[in-house]
Amino acid sequence: MSNSAPDVSVVIGAYEAMPYLIRCLESVEAQTLPAGRMEIIAVDDGSTDGTGEYLDEFAARTAIETRVVHQENSGGPSGPRNVGLGLARGRYVFFLDADDYFGEEALERMVAMGDRAGTDVVLGKVVGVNRGAPKSMWKENAERADLFSSRIKFTLSAQKLFRREMLVRLGLTFDERLKTGEDALFTMEAYLRGGGVSVVADYTCYYLVGRDDGKHVTKSGSYRLRFDSARALTELIATHLPPGPQRDELMVRPFVITLLPQFGASLLRQSEAVRQDKMELAAPLLAAYWSPGLGRRLKVHERLRLVCVARGRLDLLLDVLRFMADKHEPAVVRKGLGGKAYLAYPHFGERAGLPDSAYELTVAERVGGKRIEVPKVQTATSIARRLVRKARRKARSALRAPRRAG
Repeated sequence: MSNSAPDVSVVIGAYEAMPYLIRCLESVEAQTLPAGRMEIIAVDDGSTDGTGEYLDEFAARTAIETRVVHQENSGGPSGPRNVGLGLARGRYVFFLDADDYFGEEALERMVAMGDRAGTDVVLGKVVGVNRGAPKSMWKENAERADLFSSRIKFTLSAQKLFRREMLVRLGLTFDERLKTGEDALFTMEAYLRGGGVSVVADYTCYYLVGRDDGKHVTKSGSYRLRFDSARALTELIATHLPPGPQRDELMVRPFVITLLPQFGASLLRQSEAVRQDKMELAAPLLAAYWSPGLGRRLKVHERLRLVCVARGRLDLLLDVLRFMADKHEPAVVRKGLGGKAYLAYPHFGERAGLPDSAYELTVAERVGGKRIEVPKVQTATSIARRLVRKARRKARSALRAPRRAG
């Protein structure tokens, strides 16, 4: 074992990973970062498909310093990652899933970015293979991305380059009590408490693979696991940010990505018992963290559904979901002198329904294939000024008009 610390410790937690593991490890060997500047720590989490044996074979022949740990199945990705993190010696740590693989220049580019910018987290561009992947945060490179105004809050997977000194200093590990969303919690805490985030967007660093056998942790398990994940992430954000615009900005992530899908079209097919259970699980989260500022950052159908949940109105929520499932388009309604726009989903304007504010257009949306921009809301002062200007123009026109002969 070398005495000098490598640049990167690649931590691979592997469970029933064959044959995907083969390409995964080949992509580490193919890195333009020299083999002597890397180490691999692979944790076989009780596999029975040959994963452990292949890791041992690879370790025996590769030029990259490789340590293989064999353990009984832990029931999730957090345990293997924590084991690997505890053994890591690199200046940086990258958590590579055994199903996925690197672009050849990935580690070299990300290490260079982290060293140049002095940041603690580096995001490398991700593309999906046989599955979707986040796209909105890869528009351009950023040496220091702002957590609140950028889109990085919408990529909270663990497949990033983390400065190990920061992880050790903060005592950051994966929460082994969570069976899904553990990576989001880990990454968000690194964003919030670390020394900055960089983005490598001009090169595909990571290929996120959709397995043909469907063995993805995030695709399995009870819906209750998603509520556990949402609860943990909202509590983390609230712990580090006081109420206000910054907290609202980050709360968009757990509310829209984790919580809202539980109140989508699938709810129409579920039993009354499951529907009621979901409403009860969501209620304390909305009571604690929902705010008008958060609501105004959402599309109307997103806000409307969450308002229904917050008010305990499952009946109204189901009407909205049926409207959406039938692919109806809401009418655009403009009301008041201020020129506000509303999308007329079910129960809009009804006394027994929901407040108009739940239906107000506050971010640009597409309705019927047409992009609807948020109107510039006019205040009483601006309306008065407009009327004064109109009166002055009318008076000037009257003065310029030729007088008729008497």
